[in-house]
Amino acid sequence: MNDTKLPVGNSTKYLGMHLDHKLNWKEHIVKKRRQVALKVKELYWLIGRKSPLSLENKLLLYKSIIKPIWMYGIEIWGCASKASQAILQKTQSSILRMMTNAPWYVTNLTLHDDLKIPFVRDVISDTPNITGN
Repeated sequence: MNDTKLPVGNSTKYLGMHLDHKLNWKEHIVKKRRQVALKVKELYWLIGRKSPLSLENKLLLYKSIIKPIWMYGIEIWGCASKASQAILQKTQSSILRMMTNAPWYVTNLTLHDDLKIPFVRDVISDTPNITGN
């Protein structure tokens, strides 16, 4: 372009979505996991194991601050592979475990059921335009 070589990259960020050359969404999901981890680190004093905040308030913080970070653009990246979705699921389950101070033997299914927080795959399947709803 005007005798200037344009750099060629493997990915780009457009409207907050990280698009790679294969459109497999792994890079986007990994970056969202990092963003969630940073936000959890900032809010740990409120949602952590030793926080005096009630579980209802911790869940409110999760739903209003943390969940929108990973849900952004779910209509587009919801078609990502199950392995990529599992990255976010592991992060979500570890956050719930931390918030509730649940011991290791409590299953993730029990945590999600008791807290009424859907799994990532359920959020994806309930989102319009991914499943054709």
